[in-house]
Amino acid sequence: MRELIEDHIFKLTSDKALWSIAEKVLEDKRLSPEEALHLFRSRELSLIGILAEFRNRLKNGEKAYFIVNVQINPTNICIYRCPFCAFGVSKGDPTAYEMDLEQILNKIEKVYRVGGREVHMVGGVPPHWTYEKYISTVRRIKESFPDIYIKAWTAVEIHRLTFISKKTYREVLTDLKEAGVSVLPGGGAEIFSERVRKIIAPHKAKAEEYLEIHRTAHMLGIPTNATMLYGHVETYEERVDHLLKLRTLQDETGGFQVFIPLPYWPNGTRLGGKRTSSVDDLKTIAISRLFLDNFEHIKAYWVALGERTAEIALNFGADDLDGTLEEEKIIHSAGAESAYGHSVNKLIKLIKNAGKIPVERNTLYESLRTVE
Repeated sequence: MRELIEDHIFKLTSDKALWSIAEKVLEDKRLSPEEALHLFRSRELSLIGILAEFRNRLKNGEKAYFIVNVQINPTNICIYRCPFCAFGVSKGDPTAYEMDLEQILNKIEKVYRVGGREVHMVGGVPPHWTYEKYISTVRRIKESFPDIYIKAWTAVEIHRLTFISKKTYREVLTDLKEAGVSVLPGGGAEIFSERVRKIIAPHKAKAEEYLEIHRTAHMLGIPTNATMLYGHVETYEERVDHLLKLRTLQDETGGFQVFIPLPYWPNGTRLGGKRTSSVDDLKTIAISRLFLDNFEHIKAYWVALGERTAEIALNFGADDLDGTLEEEKIIHSAGAESAYGHSVNKLIKLIKNAGKIPVERNTLYESLRTVE
């Protein structure tokens, strides 16, 4: 593969800066923010993809991961009502809903019966939910399904929990861990730029608070995921700054499991705008793989990207599609057209179509089986 890269990069482009970046990738050296910015501005998509896939192969070989899981969005009632979000509504809105514990357990049971062992639970932030409701929901899930992994709640929800309980991040996270939380999802990061957050998410947890919550989780032995929402009003410079902040924290703690770039979907939002292109999706995934050298995994989240782009992304540096994710509502509320839920066979087919080896994993990225 090294020979292929040298042949393509050094013969098919006159971009000397890209030559320099390629040499660093081949020598497994760290890229600078300036080099990442150059890649975002470059039109050499296929060459960037080749470099990203080279770095991915060094970490994950030809494997691509999937998981049998369920996403629970227990309510769409939210105090923040961010302009970029089409999911959250006020308590009195006619579309507002709240799931009770029995409904949550029934949804988990359906996936558990077919081998699902992960619950990904995120939702709106209601003004009336108590601290104990968040904790007891996790506790009851764990009591009902002792061998299941619970991925909950986002840093935004945890920040809210510190406000209503008057506890510290450490105390809240300790309570959640004792109740049964295994991993924190990466939602709520959006873009760390203060300029952008004032436009798209002016009231929710700030970038420093998001990072401090994840830092604290790592110190408590709780691994976390990380995200970036792109394609709205941010600049390339702000994307790179976001990635740099994540890479710096990962250098410090090593607690991030995976990075998930999330394209902005505009339908039904107050922010409006247009959906970014699949070229931008693939470029963002590839540059994430190249720049985040201390992250083991990059996810091509099929729900947000769509099946076709996610499949192609497995050759642009991504090594994970996520999972079956029955009834995901947050991204679909903003216009995502991907089907609700996937069978295991469909995920395996997508991975094989990309020329990769399907590997079923658990929440901690431990391999459960390889599909030949």
